[in-house]
Amino acid sequence: MKSDAFDLDSFGGTVRLFPLPDFVLFPHVVAPLHIFEPRYRQMTADALGRDRLLALVLLKPGFEADYEAAPPIHRMACLAQIIQDEKLADGKYNLLVRGLCRVRLEKELPTEKLYRLAQSRPAPDVDQRSLPEYRQELQEATLPLLHQLSPAIEQMKALFQSPLPLGSLCDVLSFALPISTDSKQALLGQLDIEQRARRLIHELKSGTLPEVLPRPREGWKFPPEFSPN
Repeated sequence: MKSDAFDLDSFGGTVRLFPLPDFVLFPHVVAPLHIFEPRYRQMTADALGRDRLLALVLLKPGFEADYEAAPPIHRMACLAQIIQDEKLADGKYNLLVRGLCRVRLEKELPTEKLYRLAQSRPAPDVDQRSLPEYRQELQEATLPLLHQLSPAIEQMKALFQSPLPLGSLCDVLSFALPISTDSKQALLGQLDIEQRARRLIHELKSGTLPEVLPRPREGWKFPPEFSPN
């Protein structure tokens, strides 16, 4: 089922938390999720019955010892809207979510639900300049990684030439490229667009990425689907 566009002005601040160990979602990115734990099945059912919103947040290191309870999480998360959902015969869900915006988690809320709740507030970008020099530098650092993936090169060139704002472009690249999870979280937490672009460029030029990205597995898109809204 597909939902209508979400009006962020109606967002009240209370979020259902979906903590994950190795996954950082960014605004504008569309990503699949498979929901199987009972607490997150409940979370999904509640979201689908109400506002269709989840907050995806990265677990902090050492979460394993307290995973079944409430291990520590980062304070910057991504508010996501469920745009497609499929409930399986065994009660699990396949979802497609779209990142809406960064949210800062201010405090967790008491609840009788199986999953965690928090009070949050949107964390918008603080710098809206276009900064074309950073866009060019990002392109020059990214395209050489794709020289064996000709369809991806054309898609990526179109992405750089699109009207997508620089901050959003950084978010799509941060999600898609194989930089470390810690670096992705740091990029999610960077609200200044210039600093976000400079950090991403540093990651691309650090020598830690493969010289050429592997070919995408079947059914996986590069760059990922994204929404400018």
